[in-house]
Amino acid sequence: MSSTVAGLIFLISLVAALALVHVPLGDYMYRVYDTTTHNRIERLVYRIIGVEPGVAQTWAVYVRSVLAFSAVSILVLFGFQLLQDQLPLHLNDPATDMTPALAWNTAVSFVTNTNWQAYSGESTQGHLVQMAGLAVQNFVSAATGATIAAALARAFVADRGQGVGNFWADLTRTTLYVLLPAAFVLDWLWFTPKGRLRWIDPVSESSTTSASGAAPCECCPSTHTSRRDRSSISTFWLRRRASRYSRRPPRWARRG
Repeated sequence: MSSTVAGLIFLISLVAALALVHVPLGDYMYRVYDTTTHNRIERLVYRIIGVEPGVAQTWAVYVRSVLAFSAVSILVLFGFQLLQDQLPLHLNDPATDMTPALAWNTAVSFVTNTNWQAYSGESTQGHLVQMAGLAVQNFVSAATGATIAAALARAFVADRGQGVGNFWADLTRTTLYVLLPAAFVLDWLWFTPKGRLRWIDPVSESSTTSASGAAPCECCPSTHTSRRDRSSISTFWLRRRASRYSRRPPRWARRG
C-alpha cells in the first residue's frame, strides 16, 4: 500500500469517526463547559492556583491568561530538562546531551502541542521528565487548544460586554472530564491488551511484558542499549487485581 493510499484511508476513517461521535461527544463537552457547579476536585485545584472560577473573563483577559500559562509552562519545562541530571529517575548515560537549545526547542514544541522531538525520547529524557514534564504537556497543551475553541464559540453567541468564560475553569474541566477519561479508555482498550513496557530503571537494557504475563508481543519488541524503559501503571494494576481475585474464593463459597 502506497503512502498516498494510506493517507487517504486515514483521512476517510477520521471523518467517519468524527461523524459517528460528534453528537454524543459534542453534547458531553457542551455540558462540561456550560456547567456552573464545581466539585471538590475542581475547587481544590482552584484553591491551589488561586483563581475564582465563577468570574467570567473578557476576551483580552482570557488571551492574557492563555499566554501567561503557556509562557510559564515553557520556562518550567525548559528548566526541568536542563536540571534532569540532578533529579530522581534520570538516565545514567543518555544518548543525546540535553543542550539549552535542544531543551528550549522541545519545551516550545510540547507547550504548543506540536510534540516534535529531535532525538529518541526514551534514550535522552529521564523518566521523571517524561512523566511529569512531557506527558503533562500532552494533556494541558491539548486542553489549552480546546479551551480556546470553547471561548471562541461563546464569543459568537455572547452579547457585547459579556465574558467568554474563565480560562482556568475551562482548562481544569477539559483536563479532568475530557482528556483524562479519554486517556484511560484508550489505554485499557488499545494499549494494555497489546502489552507495555513497565519498568522504571535507569539502566540501558529494557524488557517487555504483556498484560496477561505472556511472552513479549510483536508490537513491543525487546530493545537494548539504544532505548530506555517506560512505566506502565495500567499493567501493574491489572496484574495486581488479577492476583487478588485469583486468591479470593467465589461469593457462594464465602457465604458458607
